[in-house]
Amino acid sequence: MQIESLGHVVIKVRDVKRSEAFYNGVLGLPIVARSTRSPMTFFSLGDHHDFAIAGLGDDAESPTDKTVGLAHVAFKIGNSLDELKDAKRHLDDAGIPCAPIDHEVTQSLYFADPDGNQVELYVDVSEVWKQEPQRVAQASKLEI
Repeated sequence: MQIESLGHVVIKVRDVKRSEAFYNGVLGLPIVARSTRSPMTFFSLGDHHDFAIAGLGDDAESPTDKTVGLAHVAFKIGNSLDELKDAKRHLDDAGIPCAPIDHEVTQSLYFADPDGNQVELYVDVSEVWKQEPQRVAQASKLEI
């Protein structure tokens, strides 16, 4: 067996409608389907149903840094620092605080969705990781 690619990611949220407003309205992910059996919405980046949210209800516990599970979901938004700066302005305008980080091979913005799930928006800025994969583990504050 050999894994060909990552197919999709599903995250758990409290309120599907609120999360739809965030992932579709703020981040611009196109909605392609809604489940008729359970509170679940599917989004596509053009390949398939790449991302989905599954509603658990208002009494669901928040994720914490000390629990096992998904650390964050990352979305590539381009290849230039200007694109990352535009994304930061967009998040700032939406009142979403974010942390800009330089990973040397990517430059990123980290922030939380309405349920505390961590999200990363990033731009690829270097092909160096192909020759030096360890460099992807670097992280320092990015001034933008």
